[in-house]
Amino acid sequence: MAIINAYKMDGLGNDFVIIDRRKNSINLTKEKIIELGNRTNIGFDQIIFIEKEKGNSFPITIFNSDGGEISACGNGSRCVAYLLGKKLNTKEVKLKTDNRLLNAKIVGDFLVELEIGKPLLSFEDIPLSKKINPADITIMIDNKTFAGGFCVNVGNPHIIFFVKNCFEHNLNTIGPKIENHALFPEKTNVTFAQVVDEKNITVNVWERGAGLTKACGTAACATAVAAFKSRLVNDEVDIKFKEGFLNIKIDKTDNIFMTGPVSEVKKIDFEIS
Repeated sequence: MAIINAYKMDGLGNDFVIIDRRKNSINLTKEKIIELGNRTNIGFDQIIFIEKEKGNSFPITIFNSDGGEISACGNGSRCVAYLLGKKLNTKEVKLKTDNRLLNAKIVGDFLVELEIGKPLLSFEDIPLSKKINPADITIMIDNKTFAGGFCVNVGNPHIIFFVKNCFEHNLNTIGPKIENHALFPEKTNVTFAQVVDEKNITVNVWERGAGLTKACGTAACATAVAAFKSRLVNDEVDIKFKEGFLNIKIDKTDNIFMTGPVSEVKKIDFEIS
């Protein structure tokens, strides 16, 4: 048996186990990740590995609680940036996923800004399984039509439905069915969004590979992009979750900036065989 030293953090209740493997090679099987991610065990939405520094950036590897590897996690990236910033005594940290370079800044007490880059809006880049308008998607689930879906990739694929009440639909039932719909070859994150006014949106999110979640950073970014492109909000908007909000800004070149709180860093240990 080996003892693994790790950290537990969250952003608005969206929680993570973070393992620093810059010095030690630590590998977990898919089965072990699923076991640890179960809420009867440690429990998390994602587990994130910090890899050896390359140049001036830190690669990160991310797995959902279902054991599947993913390309992006906004709140998790903000937590990792905060952890590294405190370890290295710096306010600016660069992270590298398999498809994006992320610039993070600690801008206040437990407050981190993350620049995630530009959204991808073509059907090939999202991706969708057929050539249709990504800004006007209609899906049939259990003989019920969900129309007006807006698809976007912000490091991972999302579909957003703008509705009058984002909590009227049971995401535990329809979330996994939309996530696994044939239109999405890489599956998708699912958000039901309620525009309050031009500066505020309330959301309810089903996270691909993790399920119903208290918050999702990339969903906040995707929702802001979809609402801005649909002329429903300004280029800066607060995305409200159950435990707080994320501020999303879209600059003139379409770069997305996400700012929000992170928790304190909690050290944890667990055993692997």
